[in-house]
Amino acid sequence: MNSERDKKIKIGDKTKLLYACLPAVIYIAFIGLGVPDSLIGSAWPAMHTELNVPLESVSILTILISGCTVLSSLFSARVLNKMGTAKTTAISTAMTAAALLGFPSHRVLAL
Repeated sequence: MNSERDKKIKIGDKTKLLYACLPAVIYIAFIGLGVPDSLIGSAWPAMHTELNVPLESVSILTILISGCTVLSSLFSARVLNKMGTAKTTAISTAMTAAALLGFPSHRVLAL
């Protein structure tokens, strides 16, 4: 009987830890997936001079971002069913980080 009670206590501790970490994971996912869309508008005035492209080029970039957002929402149900929420969030956050790192690595943006 004691071993069953000990198991319940350990499971309860894991659950408490999970609930304690969950808001942090949600916050990181929210920041990782939400910031890049709004970042381009505020960062572009400084970026376009370093990339050596006209200020108006941001419109093409915005259209591309919007189009990819629509495509990702169309395929999201399939991807979530196949990979699950945790893996999908981790991969999409990693892809967003890679895309953000791609901006400063290119000196000329071919638009």
